[in-house]
Amino acid sequence: MAFALLFSFTSCFEDLDDNAIASSDIKDFVWKGMNAYYLYNDNVPNLSNDRFGINGVDNRYDKTEAYAEYLKEFSRPEDLFETLIFEQLDPFSAIVPNYLDILNQQQGTTLSNGIEFRLYLVPGSQTEVFGAISLVLNNSVADDLNLQRGQLFRAVDGTNLTTENFSTLLNQNSYTINFADYDTNGTPEVDDDMVMLNGESTSLSKVEYTENPVHIAEVISLTDVNVGYLMYNGFNNNFENSLNSAFSQFQAANVQELVIDLRYNGGGNIQTAVRLGSMVTGQFNGSVFSKLFYNNNQQDQNRDFDFTTTLTDNTTISSLNLSKVYVLTSSSSASASELLINSLSSYIDVVHIGDTTAGKTQANRLIFDSQDFGGNNINANHNYALIPLIANSTNVDNELVPTNGLIPDMQIRESPTTFGTLGQISEPLLAIAIADISNTDRFNTVEVDQGIFEPLKTPRLNSSIEGLMFED
Repeated sequence: MAFALLFSFTSCFEDLDDNAIASSDIKDFVWKGMNAYYLYNDNVPNLSNDRFGINGVDNRYDKTEAYAEYLKEFSRPEDLFETLIFEQLDPFSAIVPNYLDILNQQQGTTLSNGIEFRLYLVPGSQTEVFGAISLVLNNSVADDLNLQRGQLFRAVDGTNLTTENFSTLLNQNSYTINFADYDTNGTPEVDDDMVMLNGESTSLSKVEYTENPVHIAEVISLTDVNVGYLMYNGFNNNFENSLNSAFSQFQAANVQELVIDLRYNGGGNIQTAVRLGSMVTGQFNGSVFSKLFYNNNQQDQNRDFDFTTTLTDNTTISSLNLSKVYVLTSSSSASASELLINSLSSYIDVVHIGDTTAGKTQANRLIFDSQDFGGNNINANHNYALIPLIANSTNVDNELVPTNGLIPDMQIRESPTTFGTLGQISEPLLAIAIADISNTDRFNTVEVDQGIFEPLKTPRLNSSIEGLMFED
């Protein structure tokens, strides 16, 4: 975001009159911001430009009597916002009471204890839940405690997890995680399997943590080829130099094949996705990587994103000039992750391995209560902001990511009983990529679960922007 915040705010107001004024201001901002930028405003009758004789773009501060009465119908800004969402196509737009939290998250900073996890139903139950640690963030609280990917847990603070309580228990800033073992009961069937507490536990506390999304960057030397493996967890433009350094490492090692692991990457900045695509390739500089198409009120903002040779700070990009890339995904791979696959597929061979992606093709924008909805001269009476869907993203061939997600060429879902160690060639998803690179038939012999354990749909519990994609 290209703006500076040169003032401080408070979420408290002086008295009831000020509260009423602030509430009216916020609701007015919500409607006008959504009228101006919401991708699906034409599908929401109450957002049409002539609904109240106001166009939120051209008449930012106008009000009519009908409009004022309409806003009074809603007790909270959130209530108004919910009525303005086109639910058939939009589970992603959000309203937030404190945009400072979102700005921190865009920089990669959250309150985190350093674990990410998948949650599953206990075999034979529709309500009991167990979890598996899927990722331990580098240099985090969990990393210092030596927690490991693949560890199972069944309870928090001694309370067994269920579909009703897991969000409350795991959203705490401090809690004790109670570990468990998986027991097959000696049978091949799953319904009689058990997940039993094993008496081990660890106390975790969330602290302010800034994640470098370049989680792993290493070179795997096979008999006749060097393979670059990149686990990349978020398109964060503050860490583009770290990303570029990884590709410099790949260049120096004469990497001929590349595996990009996006299975825990929920999105981020479009420009960073363009730069990653330019690092993979390098031979398409100046060609269109992707496109954005806005609503009817913002047609003059439609834009192309081109392959490039430089980062934001004009550092030269380290490109591999590849004509083929392997990409690993899960159902959590969304937004800019899907954009990367969709856009590169128009130019090179993208071998897609893993689970079907989330199916989010649209871009978001952080919209403030200011005259132009940007980050300057923001209304100081409140800290509310909107994060609506504002544009459709396509590749150079005008192809959208399907709403049901991108289906892999080799479909495999991670299993909590066979997670494996990230970056090792025995890890199931990476093993399939290595088998294809080596031209062996190991795909049929890799021990993986093809979908018995379907993870519950849970975003990162410590992030409000998981799954979102920002244009700038």
